[in-house]
Amino acid sequence: MQSSRRLVAASMLLLAPGAMLLYSQSPVGDLQNRLNSQFSLTKITADRSDIVTAGSVLVLHKDGLLMYTTDAPSPPLSNYRDGRLQQSAGANFARGLGISLLHGSNGQNLANIPRRTFVSGEKFWLTGIEYVADGVVFDVYSDPFNNVRYYGQLKFPFSKGAMPPADAMMRTIEEVLTVQPSDNAPQGADNQTPAPAAPPLPGVPTAPASPAAMAPIAPPPPPSDQPPAQTKTISIGQSKDDVIGILGQPSKDIKLGAKEILVYTDMKVTLLDGKVSDVE
Repeated sequence: MQSSRRLVAASMLLLAPGAMLLYSQSPVGDLQNRLNSQFSLTKITADRSDIVTAGSVLVLHKDGLLMYTTDAPSPPLSNYRDGRLQQSAGANFARGLGISLLHGSNGQNLANIPRRTFVSGEKFWLTGIEYVADGVVFDVYSDPFNNVRYYGQLKFPFSKGAMPPADAMMRTIEEVLTVQPSDNAPQGADNQTPAPAAPPLPGVPTAPASPAAMAPIAPPPPPSDQPPAQTKTISIGQSKDDVIGILGQPSKDIKLGAKEILVYTDMKVTLLDGKVSDVE
């Protein structure tokens, strides 16, 4: 007897990984993996009064999502069919009847429950995803409106009770709900980090690196308010005083009788009988 039990237990351990693999590859398992990778759940307090841990912010793209105040014992159910949101009259009636039976004559009835209808563009939190026999149900929860929070359920039914491929279900869900991008997420290709260059392959010549972009040429300086300096010109026949007045004192003054040579840094002026006779 014990040997049989051990054999059964060993068989279950051997079959468990295969069963998990088959589930992950099934339509429901594939959809669950896709949803888990795209949506992060928000955790709320037990009394549904506040958020404990924030998850994905959902953006609604269709009008008509009904939610009840979180004081209601159970949320309303909306279905997405034929491209629009519809309230599940049967399910909501049953919930309202259960509320009345639970609370007796003093309990809320369905018509008196405080509610709010959300429209396209509004945002709220995702608190749960349920996989039922005939669809997928999203549990949603709002921020306060006049200090009142609301919650509800949104169901994506399977057509004819059979779940379509995960890609088709994801497209249907995205017609109604998408995740708001994070504020820190990249916006457009300009902010994306370029991918690192692949390492060179052995034996394959490496292409020459493209030349670095030239630095921009600085613009010319603005024109000075000062007038340009005039060229100093010495003319034949000018006197020694004229030359000194134009060029300043020479570095050397060589006198050779009637000839006198005034030496400057880049010029030599020869005077004969006190008049300029040559300029070098």
